[in-house]
Amino acid sequence: MNGILTDRVAVVTGASRGIGKGIALELGAAGATVYVTGRSDRPGRLPGTVAGTAAEIDALGGRGVPFVCDHRDDDAVARLFETVRADHGRLDVLVNNVYNSPASARWLGKPFWEVPPRAWDEGFDIGVRSHYAAAHFAAPLLIESGGLIVDISSPGADRFTHNVVYGVGKAAVDRLTADMAHDLAETDVTVVSLWPGIVDTELLQLVPADANGRRLITLPGEGTFDLAQAETPRFAGRAVVALAADPDRRARTGRAWRVADLAEAYGFTDIDGRVPRTG
Repeated sequence: MNGILTDRVAVVTGASRGIGKGIALELGAAGATVYVTGRSDRPGRLPGTVAGTAAEIDALGGRGVPFVCDHRDDDAVARLFETVRADHGRLDVLVNNVYNSPASARWLGKPFWEVPPRAWDEGFDIGVRSHYAAAHFAAPLLIESGGLIVDISSPGADRFTHNVVYGVGKAAVDRLTADMAHDLAETDVTVVSLWPGIVDTELLQLVPADANGRRLITLPGEGTFDLAQAETPRFAGRAVVALAADPDRRARTGRAWRVADLAEAYGFTDIDGRVPRTG
């Protein structure tokens, strides 16, 4: 996929680590200029910073631009897209990925009466509202370019996953996708939700190996999964690149797509050659 997105400009929110980083790296490997947002300007408990991701994008042949941004701050988000316009005069891809995974992980498998209302705010402010705000400020640029919005969601939008707050939040993301597509129907902008499966992010890499060398994770009510079968963060990135390069992507607008289904449709694999199905 090298070079197929040369001269394209992308923004990936929450790209210090995890799925966002994987997407940003694949966009960079395809030649794009990628603005990498997040709050991490120095390493914390989990590795990764916006500058670190940007440097890896440069090494892959793209251009990484770190932009420290708290996505709860609308003024900061507005400045992000003002900067993109001032620097390039265009935006081709917005990936709404930012999410507070460590906060969400505290409540895995808990019934709603054991999950405090603040968990709702943590999940919706960074994970739903943040997507709306970024799309709001990005829309004029994307309408001019006929660009692509990708909202990172989950099969949890369609079935019980983790807890009530998680599932309702992902269903809200998919509804956001559908309704933004409705509003953008008279433009050339494509809006899709993307459903990764289980992804071996830096957070899940903290799961230790058992006596047999297997890294197993048990999700209450869902089962036990071997992380050796998980997707890498770059698998979702390859889906975004394929969508961005597809001249017929408008046929997919307004709907949610599994990464594995897009892999089969577009002919890409994860970095190890597999097409994992874990979600």
